[in-house]
Amino acid sequence: MRGSSSSLRRSAAFVLVASGTVIGLAGTDLVLPAVPSLPAALGGTLERAQLVLAAFTGGTVVGLLMFGELGNRFDQRKLLAASLLVYAIVSALAGTVGSLDALIGLRAVQGASATAAAVFAPGILRALYGDDDAVGALGRISSIEVLAPALGPIAGLWLLNAFGWRASFYLLATLSLCLALLVVFGREIIPAAKRQNGTGGYRGLLSNWTFLRNAVEHAATVGALLLFVFGAPTVFVVGLGATVTDFIVMQAIGITVFIVLANISGRLVKRFTVEWVVRVGAVMFAAGAVALFAYAIAGGGSAAVVTAIFLVVNAGLGVRGPAGFHQAIVAAEDDARGSAFVIMAMLAVAAVGTALVAPFITDGLVPLAAVTAILALTALLLRFSARPA
Repeated sequence: MRGSSSSLRRSAAFVLVASGTVIGLAGTDLVLPAVPSLPAALGGTLERAQLVLAAFTGGTVVGLLMFGELGNRFDQRKLLAASLLVYAIVSALAGTVGSLDALIGLRAVQGASATAAAVFAPGILRALYGDDDAVGALGRISSIEVLAPALGPIAGLWLLNAFGWRASFYLLATLSLCLALLVVFGREIIPAAKRQNGTGGYRGLLSNWTFLRNAVEHAATVGALLLFVFGAPTVFVVGLGATVTDFIVMQAIGITVFIVLANISGRLVKRFTVEWVVRVGAVMFAAGAVALFAYAIAGGGSAAVVTAIFLVVNAGLGVRGPAGFHQAIVAAEDDARGSAFVIMAMLAVAAVGTALVAPFITDGLVPLAAVTAILALTALLLRFSARPA
């Protein structure tokens, strides 16, 4: 009976932590379908509307670094509840704005408040399950998290058509407020994570070459995929003459491929090695990204072909993603700061890449595919710059 109760408490804690990470991700994916319609509703241009996405991602970078540091100083459970409450308030305010610039500013704050769960998850799960089972728990969270890019735009498109662009923000506010209350009243269910100083804080991480190489490579890989997804709705509609629904289909199929291969990745690591799995995935990812660019340069304009090639990109990330992230966290020797730094780096890449592509977003597939391919090749070079362990 005691074992059953303990298992139930672990499951409840897992659901709370996983829900926090998913709500943070939904701040991008639920809003994505509305981006092309924002200039008509709030004024501005399609190019400036892309900053609604970039501002959220940039704010997330700040929040990751902040919570990575605070997590080693204060109770992570209290920080998680506070961050969810702020996220709820800012989301509600974002739904009331009357200008695109005001929305961009609030999105930066919203992004910063969305990050606590992602930063604290590795440490909380280690305390919850122990080291032997924590990797499996992280894998389950990853499988849940990747549903956000698949289901979020679908829900966002429905909300946009049924209630207008403001509905997504009001939904985020409501869900975040409810989760914040659950964390407050169920705080004892979530174990206190061990506070670590690792190799000397963020400064120590910057002097750890093994960690840096793994972190930057992972950032370039995930950042490349994110910036492509951020720009794809506008490129599909304006550049390819397709629809937002075509973009949703691409996302849904791509995420399905990712989930399948991400769950196979763990078994591949047991059969081969972590390094082998990451290298194979990196090659697949780069091949897909280069193929996208080649198709764009050749004048390709079929959304179906882009979707098919993008599957290879998702497959590569599915193979190398879980193993690559695990490599970086282990090398950091500091769960909170290491996780914060890796996620910060990949979202920083996505934010900068999105901002760079934004002025050319109406020029078709070429600019978006070019930056995606450059980042994928950079990640590949970093992976093969070191000898296998």
